[in-house]
Amino acid sequence: MRIALAQIITGRDLAENLALVADYAARAKAGGAELVVFPEATMRAFGNSLLDIAEPLDGPWASRVRAIAADQDIVIVAGMFTPGQGNDGGKVRNTLLVTGRGLEASYDKIHLFDAFGFAESDTVDAGTEPVTFDYNGATFGLATCYDIRFPALFTENADRGAEVNIVCASWGSGPGKADQWKLLARARAADSTTFVLACGQGDPASVGLEPKGTAPTGVGHSAVVSPFGEVLEELDGAPGLLFADLDPAAVKEARTKLPVLANRHKF
Repeated sequence: MRIALAQIITGRDLAENLALVADYAARAKAGGAELVVFPEATMRAFGNSLLDIAEPLDGPWASRVRAIAADQDIVIVAGMFTPGQGNDGGKVRNTLLVTGRGLEASYDKIHLFDAFGFAESDTVDAGTEPVTFDYNGATFGLATCYDIRFPALFTENADRGAEVNIVCASWGSGPGKADQWKLLARARAADSTTFVLACGQGDPASVGLEPKGTAPTGVGHSAVVSPFGEVLEELDGAPGLLFADLDPAAVKEARTKLPVLANRHKF
């Protein structure tokens, strides 16, 4: 299965961000991909208000992504913001939308980024349940950004049948942060013996933009990692489109040679 990772840099304007989705989805399709992954906060970049643009999964923004997927006959995974569950309506959910080729799924980010001076929980309600989906004979697990620091989600997705874990991110910048992102993507692949598709926002500095305070706005380095933890493809900090071919046999081989899921003890 050929997949693509769309490392984009989104901003405040929803229409401009949708134009990026349409452009990169078309390029992914032209390159032979069946599925294209976009980053967390594709709908609107962090550092901007979120409550005023949050909408349900059948709202206009998600419906436009759905139409793009249909036009290109491709599966799209993209980060958006949906209304929170609180009675006061004062928070949103950080949601991944999966749509296209008859698929409809969504995942709400479980682990909120309350670290490095940023408090995501001030504005976002946490999700509670792992989510997997099936496509073209393979099972995919979903995760978002800070989730990558928590191995149990990735092994739980594997227990639910996932051979591929998708991580959509808008990774916070800072000393050593890009190295941590790359290390964690490799570690989670090895922990779960799955492919990891780690798609992040590009680094705003790569196109001359200044970061917005402590908001996590991306470092780039999207990557495809094998079930043995080997980086198969990787981008640098700039926007770009990465392609990779996934062979499910590699997951079977890894789980035969290195059966960490079967050998582990649950305490």
